[in-house]
Amino acid sequence: MTKSGLNQADFIGKVEGKEVQLYILTNSNGAEVTILNYGAKIVSLMVPDKNGKLTDIAQGFSSLEDYLNCEEPTHGAVCGRVANRIAKGKFTLEGKEYQLAINNGLNSLHGGLKGFHFVVWDAEQLDNQTVELTYHAKDGEENYPGNLTAKVTYHLGDNNALDIKYEAVTDKTTIVNMTNHTYFNLSGEADQDAMDHVVVVDAKEYLPTDETAIPLGEPASVVGTPFDFLFFHSLSERINSDFSQLRIGKGYDHCWVLNKKEGEYTFAVECSSPKTGICMTIYTTEPGVQIYTANWLPGKQVGKNGHKYPARSSVCFETQHYPDSINHPDYPNVILKPGEKFESKTSFIFSVK
Repeated sequence: MTKSGLNQADFIGKVEGKEVQLYILTNSNGAEVTILNYGAKIVSLMVPDKNGKLTDIAQGFSSLEDYLNCEEPTHGAVCGRVANRIAKGKFTLEGKEYQLAINNGLNSLHGGLKGFHFVVWDAEQLDNQTVELTYHAKDGEENYPGNLTAKVTYHLGDNNALDIKYEAVTDKTTIVNMTNHTYFNLSGEADQDAMDHVVVVDAKEYLPTDETAIPLGEPASVVGTPFDFLFFHSLSERINSDFSQLRIGKGYDHCWVLNKKEGEYTFAVECSSPKTGICMTIYTTEPGVQIYTANWLPGKQVGKNGHKYPARSSVCFETQHYPDSINHPDYPNVILKPGEKFESKTSFIFSVK
């Protein structure tokens, strides 16, 4: 059994002929992360609260079967080849137009009908604190060009930091934008409301969207809006404001434009729970962070330890390039060419306050 109460045997199986299992990472402080190689998913994340009690702060499920029948399949997953939305599933690359599957309203979301969160990754546990996962996406898979080799490395540091490193190479020009989609509740995964979490985001701008969650174009200032987290605010403080951008997504589901140079590894977000004192500080090389307040979680499926996860019971911080970047030439580049290497790093550092 893991410290979060999971039975490793419940995650052993085969999906499309490939072996699936649960990998356990621990550090010298007793913190623990479990990773499922189906979808490269974070299943549990145990860190100490203000009283030293280990608390599971990642929503998830208790077996492989649960994940195969999950009502929200991105729980804890790596999303790709292109995370987030592409408008109408269309893009043009080197003069050729591509049409992706439409799986989110009018748009393509998180890699299509079978994005990276639906596949089995080859996994190698390098040591007690590190697991490396690799997936080979074939040319034409989900209608993306290029044979793409994607690699994700999870490392649980002795400073209670979960480092996620993304890499990819291709044999044909393609597009890449990977992220992790963990649903966090820093009060514990059983807690039913994460909107009391207090957040600060190093972003002076965000990307307003149309009614289908596609960015309209130019970033807008957060000043004077419910999107201003330059100083600490709880998520609940303004989430129900009569503001058009909040009405579109039934809450926050937008990309904040981080104050940074492209590729610079720097501070992005701090989020803490007033109940447990658990504080999560996020550093990333990515230019943006999609903050999603789990507005659409159905809350019907039973998760870990018999718990259900209703809307707004968690919050996602998806470090990434901007949504629909391939259709906005002025956005940070998501094009990957042969001979180049996509590299990205995000760290979730846990402490108490």
